[in-house]
Parts: sequence; structure tokens; C-alpha cells
Amino acid sequence: MNQALLFFLSLFSLVTHAQTDSTRASIDLSEVRVVAQKFPTKGALPYQTELVGRELIAQRNPMNAADLLMQTGNVFVQKSQGGGGSPVLRGFEASRVLIVVDGVRMNNAIYRSGHLQNVLRIDPSMLDRAEVLFGPSSLIYGSDALGGVMYFQSRNPELAKRDNWLLKPTAYVRYGSATGERTGHVDVSMGNRTLGFLTSVTYGQFGDLVQGNRRREAYPTFGKLMQYVERRNNEDIIVNNPNPNRQVGSAYNQLDLLQKFLFRPTEGIQHVLNVQYSTTGNVPRYDRLSEVVSGKPRFAEWYYGPERRLLTSYNLTLSTPTLLYDRAMLTAAYQNITESRNSRRLGLANRSEQMEQVGVWSLNVDLQKQAGKHLVQYGLELTHNSVNSTARTVNLTTGALGAFNTRYPDGGSTLQTAGVYASDQLALSPKLSLNGGLRYGLSQLRATFVDKTFFPFPFNEIRQTPRALTGNLGLLYRPTDRTRLALLGSTGFRAPNVDDLTKVFDSRPGTLVIPNPNIQPEYTYNGEVSVSQWIGNWLRLEGTYYYTRFERAIVVDAFTFNGQSEVIYAGQPAKVLAAKNTRRATIQGWNVAMLVKLTNKLTLTSTLNGTQGRIRDRTNTPLDHIPPTFGRTALLYQSRRIQAEVWAMYNGWKRIANYNPEGEDNAQYATPDGMPAWTTLNARISGKVSKYLTLQAALENVMDQNYRYFASGISAPGRNLVLTVRGEF
Repeated sequence: MNQALLFFLSLFSLVTHAQTDSTRASIDLSEVRVVAQKFPTKGALPYQTELVGRELIAQRNPMNAADLLMQTGNVFVQKSQGGGGSPVLRGFEASRVLIVVDGVRMNNAIYRSGHLQNVLRIDPSMLDRAEVLFGPSSLIYGSDALGGVMYFQSRNPELAKRDNWLLKPTAYVRYGSATGERTGHVDVSMGNRTLGFLTSVTYGQFGDLVQGNRRREAYPTFGKLMQYVERRNNEDIIVNNPNPNRQVGSAYNQLDLLQKFLFRPTEGIQHVLNVQYSTTGNVPRYDRLSEVVSGKPRFAEWYYGPERRLLTSYNLTLSTPTLLYDRAMLTAAYQNITESRNSRRLGLANRSEQMEQVGVWSLNVDLQKQAGKHLVQYGLELTHNSVNSTARTVNLTTGALGAFNTRYPDGGSTLQTAGVYASDQLALSPKLSLNGGLRYGLSQLRATFVDKTFFPFPFNEIRQTPRALTGNLGLLYRPTDRTRLALLGSTGFRAPNVDDLTKVFDSRPGTLVIPNPNIQPEYTYNGEVSVSQWIGNWLRLEGTYYYTRFERAIVVDAFTFNGQSEVIYAGQPAKVLAAKNTRRATIQGWNVAMLVKLTNKLTLTSTLNGTQGRIRDRTNTPLDHIPPTFGRTALLYQSRRIQAEVWAMYNGWKRIANYNPEGEDNAQYATPDGMPAWTTLNARISGKVSKYLTLQAALENVMDQNYRYFASGISAPGRNLVLTVRGEF
């Protein structure tokens, strides 16, 4: 049934939906992009992009930034816990895709290659726009942009057009039944002609997530949590779950704060001071808590401690033309990140705690100059990461503290990067333009090992200085303002970070990952073609096909220590593993979508994505992180006071034969046959009941389907009623 419905829905699709707020009644044939070139550019770029503007964000009312990306229908998201969300772009995930907030890269020295929930530390309530650039994007953004870039631009204070002060407060409260969500938000913007202030507070509480109850006959117990662990009187007690659909151990809370100051003394100069702070309570790893060994939970505790992200940045924008530039931006930033991992096996009193403190300084300078038919952009980026890693054990009965191995070198680690780039957009004719450029980057990593109690490393320090040269070349042909054909060749690179190079991690019982100082950057080489066509003013069709070669990929593989493939670690024999540049793979995929303007108020949109990835070895092994076919189809009604939408989200099968046997696909959290296909039906309505008040209601997963996203260790929400009250004064 799901496969038939998926096929039916795919008939509505034809392209990579470079979606803007174009679902409104008016159609804009010259959409404005920011992400690809950092400066606003109209319709002359050969990249596949996705744009979600402020109005669409409010209409879709996402629970978090991962949900915002997922609702585009073009970004796949993996989840390991309630407070989780790891975006996948063209088969790349985690440290191989880049997150940028207000021009500052979030990726830091300890981003791992598995699954990451860091995108949740971005508050969608304060976004002016969210953009995705698909494919290798190292020309402008440097390391990590192998699969693409997710660019989040927060709102700026609003300035008054007259001499008096402008005051604009907004607020909302939201309730979601599947998690018992209670989220509240308030922000206040105040400004005169030259000076503006913006303050925002968002707090959300999310309870244990209740999964859908309607399961396939072949898997009647899939996802059910039959028991969980409670700590009573210094003893672990296994409790039978009275509602196996309630995923006990998935609750969390989050606080997001933002403060901006904007000063615009003249039309050509703008200063912005930007302070953001995000923190959580403990975030349980539900996937680990649900693991069972010999009929009992493996872990009594497994959670991330409070995840704190502080961003302070200063941005200078100059728009008065000079000899060197027409527009220029300088962004200087400091980030401070605190993370921890805490786990305890069932029946043991000692809890292990590993804590990381990361500080990141960065400087970006970007300039743009029009010179005849050439639109030249150039700039530089500098970053400095420092990592401090500590660890201990805590006895829950006595309170005694003990030693434990740190996740990263206990003597501290630093990672410094530098990059310069230049690009040119050449108008060969009014219908044809050529885009190209080069970037040169280098990084320097240093890590120091002090305490070798847990493992006798043969070195005290690791140093590495890799270099990389990358570039793009694209051709854009627009025979009319309704037709667009683009060809693009692009490359991407990712320099090894502290997590790749120095992590000591017993990822599975009987294995030990040790540092390998000899790994080098990994690269992608990509070619793609895309086409879009407006038919009249009512139908838009788009499509993209891409082929990517992944070379010198860093993977954890068999290694030796002092000539031995197996060592004794923590009193047990362990197979030695290490990160190595051993993998070569190919990824190919397509994206099709369409937009149909049925009436001035009624719009149909649809998108569908398919990706295949294989490791180039003798057995043609499936590459990990490759999502199944997925997409979204929606019917949207919009009038002056009411917005209503009915939409479907859908995923195809991911058969167990297409899982990577040793990567991050998490076959243990799937059925014996893999992850089944699924489709959910959803509906929402938003009504403006007064000048200041808007009411929103949504019913998600109407049929209460039980399903999981591929590689996820937690089931998706069941039937979910979402109620929101918004005020704007």
C-alpha cells in the first residue's frame, strides 16, 4: 500500500525544488539567493538550492531546526533521541556537511562523522531565512562542505523610517500532544533610524515521545519499549512499561536566547553585534537506552549532559563602492561549546563522564566587485579551535570520584585553519553566464597526550598540516526568463579534525579506536545538470541529476599497535581500529519537483529525491548514510486571513541488503528486513483572528502510523495535535 501511494505521489514530482516563499499567490521569476555567494544575487547561479523564508517558517511552525529542514521534503534527517536531528545532504552527514549561522561556521574540531544533533541548537523562532546549498561547496565555505551547506540567517532589529522609535513585540505559545511539548517564545525589536535592539527568549519542554500505534502486520512489536530502568534506593530497577508506545527516556528541554544590536550611521555602513546562547537539560540517548542484552536493558543511564553553545559575533557590512569592492563584509566571532557524555551499564554503580570544552575564534572577510561583465568575489577565512577534554567516574552509592579515559587528548588540542578564495561570474551574453573559482586552504592540528594510564600510546604529541586546493566551474543558460539550464562541476574537501585524528573510543565491546597521525583530507568531485521550466504562469517543473566521487574518505578500519592487531584494553582483549584514508566511493542521485498554481489561492507542490551510494571495492558494498527515496507533496490554500495545508511525507524502503555492514546505518534499530517504507498524511490551518492575534492548529500523522526514519534509533511521533497562539503587536 505504501509503495503504491509513494509511486502515485511521485507522479506529481519533477525537480530540485529551489523553494522560496513562492507558494504565495504571486510568482517571482527572479528569486533572490544569498547562500551560494554570501551576497544577494538574482537568478544567475548554477547551484541547486532550497530557501525557506520567514513567513513560511511561521506557517510550518517547526518544533526545531531539524524539523524545519525535514519539512522542505529535500533534506533527510536521522534521529537517535528525542533531542536529536542529523541532516543528510546528498548522502553526506554530520562533519561532512557544513552548518553556518549568520555567516559563522558552527562545525568545530570535535564534529564527528556519525550522527550529530547540533543543528537543534539553532532557534527557528528567530530565523529570517534558512537556505540549503546542495553539493560540494568548498569554494566559498572551505572545509566540511562535502555534501552541502545549511545556512541560517537570524533576524535583525527593525529600524524606524521616521524619527520616532519603532517598537515591535511578538510572542507565541505552542503545545504538541505526541511529546507533551510546551514551548513559549517572546521577542522585542526596538529601533530608531540608526540604532536597533532585538531581544529573544524561547523555552521548550518536551516529554517522552509517543510513537504511532498502527504497525505493519509483519512487525507487530517494532519500536515498542517493553521495559525501562529506574534508580531507587541506590539500586537499578527494571520497570515494565505500561504503554510500550511511550518511548521513556526521550524527554528533554531547551532554552534559546538572542540579543542583537544594529547600528547604521549611513546607508553604506552597518554594524551588527550578535550574541546567541543555547542550552539544554540532560538529553538522553534513547537508542542506547532501548538496547537489550539477555532480555534486559544494556544501560541504566546514557545521556548527553547540558549542551551549551555561546556565539558572540561582530559583523560589518559596507555597501558604498570603492576601487576594491562594491560590497564588503567582515565577520569576527567567538564560540564556546560545552558537551558531555555520561553512561552507566545496568547494575553498576560507577557512571563514566566525558566532558569537552571547545573554544572557536573565526574571522571572515568577503568582498564583491562588478567589473564590466565580471562579478568578482574574493575573501579569506581564519579559524582557531581549542579543545579541552576531561573525564571521570562517579560512584552513585558513595559519591567517590575516579579516573577515566578522556575522549580526546587530555593535554589539549588545537586546530587552526586558513583559506583564501576568488570566484568570477562572467556574463558571456544576456542569456549565458559562466561561474568559476578556486580556493586554497590549509590547517594545522596539534594534540598532546599526558596521562597514558588507560593506554600506552607510543607518542606524546600529534602534529599535522594538510593543504587543499578546490574549485567550481558552472555554466548557466537562460534562453528566456522562464527557462533555466545549468551545468556544474565542483569539488569539496574536509581536513581531518580532532575527532578524526585523536579520538580514543571503545565504540563496540571488543574494539578500540586509536589515533592515526597519518590521515589526510578527504575529497569529493561532483558533476551535475539541472533544468527548470515555467509553463505559462501556473506550472513550474525542475530536475537535477548529480554524480559524485568520494576519494580518500576517512573511515575507521583495521589497524595495528606495535605490530599487533589486538591489544588488552580495560582488562579485555580488543581489536585495534583507527581512522584511515581507505575508502573510495561513488554517489549519484536525482531530485525532481513541481509547483502548480491551481488558482490565485491554491497551490500544489511536490518533490522527490533518490540517492545511491556504493563503495568502490570488490564486493560493491553499500555506502553508509544513503537515505531511501523520500519526498513531500502538499496542497496549500492561502488568503488574506487564512492559510490551510494538507501534505504527505513519504519514504521508500531501505532494504537490509543496502545497509552498510560496518558504518553508521544502525541496522540494529531496524527490522530484520531493513527500514519499511511509510507515508504520513498531515493537515494544518492558520487563521488571523484579529490585527494582533493568529491561531494555528495542526494534526500530524493523522493515521497514527508507526515508522522510523532510516538509521534512526527512535520511532517518529504518532498522531500529534499541535496548537499555537501567536501575537504580534
